[in-house]
Amino acid sequence: MTSTRIQEIKNALSHARMGTYENATDSAGNRISTEQALSLYAWNAQVSAALLAPLHICEVVIRNAVSAALEAQYGSRWPWSPGFEQSLPSPHQGYNPRRDLQDARRSANTTGKVIPELKFAFWQSMFTSRHDSRLWNNYLTQVFPNLPTGQTVQQSRLDIYHELENLRKLRNRIAHHEPIFGRNLPEDFNKINDLITIRCAITAAWMQQNQQASSFISSRPL
Repeated sequence: MTSTRIQEIKNALSHARMGTYENATDSAGNRISTEQALSLYAWNAQVSAALLAPLHICEVVIRNAVSAALEAQYGSRWPWSPGFEQSLPSPHQGYNPRRDLQDARRSANTTGKVIPELKFAFWQSMFTSRHDSRLWNNYLTQVFPNLPTGQTVQQSRLDIYHELENLRKLRNRIAHHEPIFGRNLPEDFNKINDLITIRCAITAAWMQQNQQASSFISSRPL
């Protein structure tokens, strides 16, 4: 690639954005080293796109598992259950799960319509200790039958919360077109697989067969 073409691409992407990749490849600003930075940039975009499919499957699986537990406790129309609504926190600042539920059901008339309208943060917030007595003490192992043995419900529920937090950060970086090359992507992919597996090992195997993320992760430019 000529120096002129490299400069055109850098101008289009912005020098500030490319600086992150040039620093990562120890670029001194010459043509060859900048090409390496551009290769890393292209790979970062490709692996980000490839991870969206496993993340999509993981999110759908998790939120449906939570919905199954909520249905067992509050009935099939759990989004309209006063008891469930009152169990949700409603802080004045920051993310508000109760308001999220109210907004999600405003234009929906079925539970199935509400579920995809709720934010990722809603589903993660369901794995806090405030829901143990009402929900997880009775239903965690029921909706996640493949949880590791030898752990308490509280330990397993907390593990899920932390893994979802890790994936939320990954998801946000991808959504905002930020670098993810500095993350431990093999571990991220394994966490996605683990979360799907605790719900359904067959679904996890199907996800593995229908994704390209692992091949992109292993083909990172030097």
